[in-house]
Amino acid sequence: MSLSDTMTRWRYRAVPDHLVGEILTKRWVDNAIPMLILLAVLAVFGSLIPDFFGSASVTNLARQWGEFGLIVIALMIVMVAGGIDLSVGSTFALGNIVALALISVAEWSVPAVVATTVMCGAAVGLVNGLLVGYLRLRAFLTTLVTLIIVRAIVDMLLLKYSVSIAAAFPDSDLWYFFGEGFLLGAPFSVVVIVTIAVIIHLVLSRSRAGWHILAVGGSRRSAHNVGIPVRRVICSTYVVSGILASLAGVLFASRLGGAGADTGIGLEIAALTAAVLGGNSLGGGRGSAAKAVIGSITVMIIVNSLVRLGVTSGANSLLLGIVLLAAVAIDVRWLKNRHKVLSKVYVSPTYADLPPAPPTSGASPYALNDRLRPVELIGLGRIDGPEDVILDDDDNIYVGDRTGDIVRFFAPDYKRQEVFAHTGGRPLGMAFAKDGSLLVCIGGMGLYRVTMDRRIERLTDETNRSWLSIIDDSRLRLADDLDIALDGRVFFSEATIRYEMHDWPVDCLESRGNGRIVCFDPNTGSTRTVLKNLVFPNGICMTHDGQSFLFAETWGCRISRYWFDGPKKGTVEPVISDLPGYPDNINRASDGTYWVALVGMRTPSVDLAMKMPGFRKRMARRIAPDEWLYPNINTGCVIRFDENGRIIETLWDFGGENHPMITSMREHKGHLYIGGIFNNRIGKLKLDGMDESWTGQTSYWGRT
Repeated sequence: MSLSDTMTRWRYRAVPDHLVGEILTKRWVDNAIPMLILLAVLAVFGSLIPDFFGSASVTNLARQWGEFGLIVIALMIVMVAGGIDLSVGSTFALGNIVALALISVAEWSVPAVVATTVMCGAAVGLVNGLLVGYLRLRAFLTTLVTLIIVRAIVDMLLLKYSVSIAAAFPDSDLWYFFGEGFLLGAPFSVVVIVTIAVIIHLVLSRSRAGWHILAVGGSRRSAHNVGIPVRRVICSTYVVSGILASLAGVLFASRLGGAGADTGIGLEIAALTAAVLGGNSLGGGRGSAAKAVIGSITVMIIVNSLVRLGVTSGANSLLLGIVLLAAVAIDVRWLKNRHKVLSKVYVSPTYADLPPAPPTSGASPYALNDRLRPVELIGLGRIDGPEDVILDDDDNIYVGDRTGDIVRFFAPDYKRQEVFAHTGGRPLGMAFAKDGSLLVCIGGMGLYRVTMDRRIERLTDETNRSWLSIIDDSRLRLADDLDIALDGRVFFSEATIRYEMHDWPVDCLESRGNGRIVCFDPNTGSTRTVLKNLVFPNGICMTHDGQSFLFAETWGCRISRYWFDGPKKGTVEPVISDLPGYPDNINRASDGTYWVALVGMRTPSVDLAMKMPGFRKRMARRIAPDEWLYPNINTGCVIRFDENGRIIETLWDFGGENHPMITSMREHKGHLYIGGIFNNRIGKLKLDGMDESWTGQTSYWGRT
């Protein structure tokens, strides 16, 4: 290896370029800019205002934030569902005057005051919800009218009760506790907003109701098409908004004990600024309680600090307007360009130095031939993309289809076929269990079982998450091939944790080692990762010793052996490290050897590009994917080898007339059955000198 290659190799080992893209995929990245703005605000005003971080100053600011934050969360919930609520300021003022009138003039008990006030806020929200959700009126104009009407009601109540409120002093420690008390060392209003923020976060991220709100905000038409009650969801968000805004009014009333004509005026603008500044989208479908909290703290600090600095109210409003304009601009531009930025940095090739490709001519065990040319074709044009092929005890053929079906061809002539099961995903590797059920890896879904009576059962769709992984690698993205140990444990490969089923070629461009092998234990119902950092792991086949299995790494052009039991437990040993092509599925042969399919052949240009990660990165950024440099996948090849890596025979379809891309093969009663993920047929080849009574079921489970 040259000095240049050595330096390139260590540069891509030492610098994890892929982490930048993975960080940008996380939803919490949306909070990065708001957090930076908050820190900048703290730094600026902390240096300008004496005793800014003093205990009294922080406590007073926290009480005000507790009330303001509730209003921002109220507005955020409506925004997430794709709406807007300009009436939150008037609802807040209504809650304030109603609470004061009931506690001071009517002398109601505190629980009754809180309940009635909240019901008034809910009533305002219900009116908004009915008009916007059910009658489909414009949210902006509707809530603007509601703002005016509720403000008029507040003014009328002020004329009637303001003098009585000012003269009264409620005799209730509980009432004053709401505005002045501490709970667990924090102001009561802060405890309230933190509790509500946590509840809202859990609802939006963990509950069906929250998913419905996000779905409605993302696309109301799509949400309606999948059965979500869109009108009811929209109406409920306005009701929740009214409740939270009136609750903030209760806390405000308890803290100050007075009502004025200016209470709540302009509050909707400050709340809207805070919601957008925190990263909640005006377009709906994107938002969280955390974003609302960050934005509300930032705006609260700005407003409070400007007052302490003696800035006039006009300049105060002007600054908030400028901040709102900037926040909207950032929101629109980031939402529009995020995927563009992500597309440029997510694909992150690394240095991959493959051993020299062995020759395919002369005395080489890989010498080209036409042994696959006489393959008999089954189901030509009646099947689309049979990635794997397997046969049952009655010689029936099972293959996966691109449409999500597992199709069964009936023996002996395979003219008749039926849909054995519809999986809803992309069926890939398959294996029969001891009880006769069919286990299948489904791309994007995980590991499933089709019982003998055709019921489809999920076995697992997740595994243990890595401690240092940025992306959520607990979810199975591309479960690929599997095999079953004698004790029932299922070992299956997940080709990549970074890309979905339709993007698997991009993993070849990276060749980073994004794959793993996972074990599902039906005895305990547990799933765990047993091998990580594999270069597109693919085929898996149990060896005859019952303690290890063979696995292929497609982009690594190698086959290795992993011991999961016995004295070598946990170790990996190479079997073939320099294949002339890219290995896919591996299966047993009747004489104790193994078959492996080569999904494509290596080329000097691709091998050279693997040593040039910078070139591959520029290629991914600058040209369309259909113009990328790819391996040759037009030549079909099947290899038979033993556990020591010795090549027994090689079967080629030179020119790719019958099977241009072979991803699997299965020996059964003296014949080799061949599948390919881009083919529209199943191949059947008569094998010379192989056991014509041998089947996979007898080899694994002793059945005949």
